[in-house]
Amino acid sequence: VVVCPGYLFEEAIYNVQEQYPEVNFLLLDGEPHTADYATYKTAPNTANVLFQEHVSGYLAGYAAVKDGYKKLGFCGGMAVPAVQRFGSGFVQGVDAAASEMKVQVSVNYYYAGAFAATDDATAKMKEWYQTGTEVVFACGGSMCTSAFAAASANNGKVIGVDVDQAAESPTVITSAMKGLREGT
Repeated sequence: VVVCPGYLFEEAIYNVQEQYPEVNFLLLDGEPHTADYATYKTAPNTANVLFQEHVSGYLAGYAAVKDGYKKLGFCGGMAVPAVQRFGSGFVQGVDAAASEMKVQVSVNYYYAGAFAATDDATAKMKEWYQTGTEVVFACGGSMCTSAFAAASANNGKVIGVDVDQAAESPTVITSAMKGLREGT
């Protein structure tokens, strides 16, 4: 059994799953597809563990507004399907809570273009916090450290992603967890 974590393995598994029918592949958080995303195929020796990121994203956005935050942000690492689902769910949750509470909210939305912390992402989050953003939902591996740094420097808050990130920064107020450990 070969266990492959994440979207970086989707194309590779697509290319090798039928070449090695005696090998079982477990692809976490992804589905085998061609490089252009035009063709998806999961062979009998491959199992995909998928998550409904839009659900935990929705709950994160809903809870943030219910907790009184009205100026929010979403910073995704890269615009891959899982991160897009987190962002879409987040915006829908924000909208639902704002409608229920009859309050005006705003959401900044940005993709950093990388899952690593970058000076550009830190600068973008810093700008958001300095112009009133109260909490940012940071979705994207170690890119989250950009949001943590900007939040720390500007008295902002962060919503973590994938796993409980509270131990990584005192700025984390909650995390949108999808159950990676349980899925594995």
